[in-house]
Amino acid sequence: MKVELRSIHKYFGPVHANNNISLTILPGTIQGIVGENGAGKSTLMKILSGFIQADEGEILLDDQVITIHSPSDALKRGIGMLHQDPLDFPPMKVIDNLLIGQEGGLFPNKRKVAADIKKLANQFGFSIDTEAYVEGLTVGERQQLEIIRLLWMGARILILDEPTTGISASQKEKLFETLTRLASEGMIVIFVSHKLEEIETLCHRAAVFRGGLLVGEAIQPYHTDDLVRLMFGKPMELGSRLGCHSEENVVEIHNLEIEDPRLHIRDVDLDVKAGEVIGLAGMEGSGQRLFLRALGGLLATTGRTKLLVKGHDLTHEPYSSYLKTGVAYVPADRMEEGLIPGLTLKEHFILTGDTKKLFIDQEESLHRTKVKISEFNIKGRPDSYVEELSGGNQQRALLALLNEPLSLVLLEHPSRGLDLESTIWLWEKLKERCKTGTAVIFISSDLEQILHYSDRILVFFGGKVSKPMLAAETNVDQLGQLIGGKGFVN
Repeated sequence: MKVELRSIHKYFGPVHANNNISLTILPGTIQGIVGENGAGKSTLMKILSGFIQADEGEILLDDQVITIHSPSDALKRGIGMLHQDPLDFPPMKVIDNLLIGQEGGLFPNKRKVAADIKKLANQFGFSIDTEAYVEGLTVGERQQLEIIRLLWMGARILILDEPTTGISASQKEKLFETLTRLASEGMIVIFVSHKLEEIETLCHRAAVFRGGLLVGEAIQPYHTDDLVRLMFGKPMELGSRLGCHSEENVVEIHNLEIEDPRLHIRDVDLDVKAGEVIGLAGMEGSGQRLFLRALGGLLATTGRTKLLVKGHDLTHEPYSSYLKTGVAYVPADRMEEGLIPGLTLKEHFILTGDTKKLFIDQEESLHRTKVKISEFNIKGRPDSYVEELSGGNQQRALLALLNEPLSLVLLEHPSRGLDLESTIWLWEKLKERCKTGTAVIFISSDLEQILHYSDRILVFFGGKVSKPMLAAETNVDQLGQLIGGKGFVN
């Protein structure tokens, strides 16, 4: 099945998100789509998968012009898309999420569906319990579930938008093996990513987007510098390591213990200095998210745990006490936990502003929103709804919403879905916070990022937590060994 996109145009108000895009993808091809955040990559893929319609242009399958009205219409034609943010129903079981909207009457054969899903999951090396509730899954596990669902529903053209975010290195390796096999069987795989190393490793071809335009195409073997220049119009370099030199403790953790149905974390002791950056590494679901949420007051601790922030004992205190002490949490799932769909940027800044006033000063709120949009380079307007923003701009908005001063910033996968330029920008903003004494603790599946930006690193494995390691004295191989459980000492 050949795919052709001809002269596609899409406008969102004054923004020309796709500007005369033409692209042909042949059967058996893994097509990379790469570009900076807001370049138009996801918009084009949403058009192909039926989530939105183009204002101008044509879509052809095997030389026949087609019209795709909806995602279900696209799936009937064999086109399925995995989005950056999972599209599922968290309060329901995995099996029920799979059966929603499917044929089978009032009493579908759940046993057969579960067997089919298990067979597909085994091919990917994914561990999916069809009786588990989706709200108990990690972001990475929910992405895995969506991949399985699309294949199960018969997708022959598989679109993956930043699919490796939140999954472990071994799961990524298995995913790449599976995508390569699917392409060898004649499927089309469209792989949207900002990670050039993934494009170079996996994709037969790459189309580079910038500012809504298709600015170039390349085939293997790639030249990284050329791709970077096409993406950003200039070479890019990571910022320098800041380094922490403070002796003041911002956070003191003693005998931290967390009980979870799947993991038990215990006896963790850690002092975090003012301005220090600590990276948390480990396979998805190894305990680092539980640890981070406990530090943010979002998860109760047990046992003899004692947690102090700026000298204030927050052990067993409510979430509001953490906020008052200057603790901020930035979740990985921006639209489910971080932002509120249906509200504009201005309304978000009103909610995080001075809530003691009886009436809202609309003029002051508008001014504050414009200042934040400019300061954080958000590609949007005060009246833009947050769900209309690209993933990178949603992340910028989340950071802009953080109040000052802060004692501790906790981040889940802060560069999830961000291109290189946005990642560098994000860390420049975080380092500005560090210079004022704010400590940063973050989770990332990008080991290079953890090594480059952290002062110290903690590795998690099956609920066990390593002793803190100096990032400057650690390398990727050492981290990889610990993440896999080899030579793990607690």
